[in-house]
Amino acid sequence: MSLIPQNITIRSVFASLFSIIFFGLSLVMVISAFAMLAEGIMEGQELMQICLKAINTGVISLAVFELAMVINKEYGGDEQEHDVVVMLRRTLPRFIGTVCVALALEGLIMVIKYSQLDLAGNLYYPVAIIFSAAFLLAALGVFLKLSPDKSNVAATQVVTPQGAAVALNDGSV
Repeated sequence: MSLIPQNITIRSVFASLFSIIFFGLSLVMVISAFAMLAEGIMEGQELMQICLKAINTGVISLAVFELAMVINKEYGGDEQEHDVVVMLRRTLPRFIGTVCVALALEGLIMVIKYSQLDLAGNLYYPVAIIFSAAFLLAALGVFLKLSPDKSNVAATQVVTPQGAAVALNDGSV
């Protein structure tokens, strides 16, 4: 899939523009993570802290990259699929999964950092972040369970009394 749209519409132009912006931000964050890692090693900082910061930046970069991919695929393409539920069922699991991984890693990094600094009283914050990731993942599961899966609906053909074949979707004519 190209970042330059085949048919130029406002929607495809903005989708391409936002995709390029988010791809660029993701690239800058990856470069920043490597620069942070190299700078920390050169300055003799503690390796664990440097690695945790670099991993944190890398995971955020991955989430931004995933957002750019979703925008480019769903809004920049020439697909005529404009059903919101189908688009959400297709894109939300990947993006929310990435965000949940980022939140869980951030919470775990904070737990490690607070335990190393003997700040046990501040453990409420990372626990809240981890619970919010779990809640977000559970909410995604509820959404996927309750929303209709229109991509797997089998069309059944019925012949009307006039002799015309009519496709039935979801049991309606």
